[in-house]
Amino acid sequence: MPIVVFNQKGGVGKSTITCNLAAISASQGARTLVVDLDPQGNSSHYLLGAQPGDEPPGVAGFFEHTLSYSFRSTPPNQFVRQTQFEHLDLMPSSPALNELLVKLESRQKIYKLREALQQLGDTYAQIYIDTAPALNFYTRAALIGASGCLIPFDCDSFSRQALYALMDNVQEIRADHNPSLQVLGIVVNQFQPRAKLPQRMVDELIAEGLPVLRPYLPASVKIRESHEQSCPMIYLEPGHKVTLALLALHERLHAPA
Repeated sequence: MPIVVFNQKGGVGKSTITCNLAAISASQGARTLVVDLDPQGNSSHYLLGAQPGDEPPGVAGFFEHTLSYSFRSTPPNQFVRQTQFEHLDLMPSSPALNELLVKLESRQKIYKLREALQQLGDTYAQIYIDTAPALNFYTRAALIGASGCLIPFDCDSFSRQALYALMDNVQEIRADHNPSLQVLGIVVNQFQPRAKLPQRMVDELIAEGLPVLRPYLPASVKIRESHEQSCPMIYLEPGHKVTLALLALHERLHAPA
């Protein structure tokens, strides 16, 4: 089941959540793929470290190939790169995604990612998709191609204001393009349990009937160390409170129905 991690607001932890959930899947033996659709390439840098993320194979190469007549001759796994972590692969991002945007929109290639994800589903047990903080061609393509959507939320008043419009946008794409898309829930990130404002804000979201997931991901400087070392938490410090929260969240998402 491809899962897209999406929020139109930046700085809410999309790449962190994407890579850490994917790393947990891989650490448990599931062959796992991360697709990085954000031109900034945070997930690519997180998983590849100093290795360049803008050289083929990669997601920009895949989309550029959809513009050619030979598209069907190249399977999407040709644009995937191995990471240093067993069972964890990556379709890395590139700044070239910005240059391709107008061509892809004008040529109406919005469904090509869904076709690729369907093919990649034969190889990978889990696929996680990181997105840019914008509702653009790439995030729409991801929502059209995914089965589930996770929405990171960082207990900020601006995030809350954007949350309602975001939910409407996801539901519109579901109604018009992808009836199987499910909002898996809102992931509360950087949560500080001793602070009154975050707790009150989360309680109000729950009271409004929004699908807030437990556990909440705690704030910790260890996440920054994880970024700097290009090492997801399950490998860096398996017993840390953030790792344990991520493990519990992963278990909830992938529990048998």
